[in-house]
Amino acid sequence: MAILIFFVAHWYLSLFSQTFFLHRYAAHQMFTMSKGWEKFFYVFTLITQGSSFLSPKAYGIMHRLHHAYADTENDPHSPSYSSNLFDMMWKTKKIYNDVLYDRADIDPKFKKNVPNWMFLEKLGDQWLMRIFWGTLYTLFYMKFATSPWEYALLPIHYLMGPVHGVVINWFAHKYGYINFKVNDTAKNLLPFDFLMMGESYHNNHHKLGGRANFGVKWHEFDPTYPVILLLNALHIIKLKKNNDLNYM
Repeated sequence: MAILIFFVAHWYLSLFSQTFFLHRYAAHQMFTMSKGWEKFFYVFTLITQGSSFLSPKAYGIMHRLHHAYADTENDPHSPSYSSNLFDMMWKTKKIYNDVLYDRADIDPKFKKNVPNWMFLEKLGDQWLMRIFWGTLYTLFYMKFATSPWEYALLPIHYLMGPVHGVVINWFAHKYGYINFKVNDTAKNLLPFDFLMMGESYHNNHHKLGGRANFGVKWHEFDPTYPVILLLNALHIIKLKKNNDLNYM
């Protein structure tokens, strides 16, 4: 039971960091926050993503590129230009590193106002830090696992951030249903998104790129949106009034 609770907690806490801070804040700037709260969520993201920490700067820039060039040769992660999901993940990793360390030639418009706390981003990207988190996960399993099969979950812990990314960037461009006609293959992967906290409404998001609520139809509940409303009510963030507009 302890392993299951730990896995579910890690899945959803890491996913919240990705969809709330990396995606809706860093990439799309659907809301604003103070520099103090921005650093808080940086640290929160490092803790919850752990060994698979993703740079808000690199994620934000890459996601903007994805919207601008979806399903073209310039898309940083398109199933249309990869033979399988592992090939796509490897290509994405290489582009991610080039963006993070400023080796990529990126149009300045894609870098505008992305958060950039380079000390923490480079700290989280260090192999010693990733190994440290992976070791903690492994020790927890050694202490609490009650069956050998449970150890099969460990690789997901190690790669939680990329796993969340590939669920959407691969599967939500291949399977699902469409609410809106868009110029790419983005689909809504699940009619009720219990798994990805709203991220699986990918077709909706590609049509309404600046809309903070990813759900559109009555059954499309976005679990992250009520949290955004709560944080807005608490004045931790300030939700933009034009968040129903396209990003680009």
